[in-house]
Amino acid sequence: MNAIAAVRDKTLLKESTLYVNLEPCSHHGKTPPCSRLIIEKGIPEIVIGTEDPNELVAGKGIEALEAAGRNLTTGILREECLHLNRRFFNFHREKRPYVILKWAQTRDGFIDKKRDIPEQGEINWITDEKTRTIVHKWRSEEPAILAGSETVLRDNPRLTVRDWPGRNPVRIIVDRRNRVTHNHNVMDDAAPTLIMSRQNKREKNLEWIDLPTSGSLVPKILNLLYQRELQSVIVEGGAFTLNEFIRSGLWDEARVFTGEIDFGEGVNAPELDAEPSQEKNISGASLRIYYR
Repeated sequence: MNAIAAVRDKTLLKESTLYVNLEPCSHHGKTPPCSRLIIEKGIPEIVIGTEDPNELVAGKGIEALEAAGRNLTTGILREECLHLNRRFFNFHREKRPYVILKWAQTRDGFIDKKRDIPEQGEINWITDEKTRTIVHKWRSEEPAILAGSETVLRDNPRLTVRDWPGRNPVRIIVDRRNRVTHNHNVMDDAAPTLIMSRQNKREKNLEWIDLPTSGSLVPKILNLLYQRELQSVIVEGGAFTLNEFIRSGLWDEARVFTGEIDFGEGVNAPELDAEPSQEKNISGASLRIYYR
């Protein structure tokens, strides 16, 4: 709709070709149906990368365009389009958010030193400011971010976007023992925050949700995020929380930094039974990207 609105001379639309990576919708959602607009503007040629997995669409947009006599080409760069829209496809097919795991580890395989929980968090940095800026960029690209209570208590992070322009994700804090307090940074008013704990209450931008404690919380949390239409979540630790997602098999992508330092001993980094799809060097650190 934005592309069509940007055309100054609308008479040119009747001589144009429209390229879309996803089938134009045929239902009223946040906007009116795109397929209807395409028909109204008389666009004769449409090239579509993939069909829409949303059951409200699922081929109906293509059917509407074909019924209107438009010339359609489908399946162009299909794999690339599937990857581009992987969060959207996963959300509709798996009925859960797309899960991105993220952590930084030392060369000798640790994500943290062994330490007691302090009054105020102190982070043992493994990578530099440039990689941390990239992490803030990643946060701006996802609607939700999740961390366990150990990470909140030890590091006292904000889990917001500060070094990159963009909107703060919804913060998800797993706190079964109700240890996170208003003194911690994640409880500020910078973003909506859901605390998975042992109580139900609301307070300004904070919401405590009592989830059953039996079994793994991972499926229960993902189902809750699905019900709230959060299409993806980035999981930033700690080790126990990351391993819970790995053990459950409920992860889709992992982004792992390996720094240039050694701790000698500490908290073991999670291990993935997968080969990296991408590897690059960023400011001296190795970044490996995995897809499940």
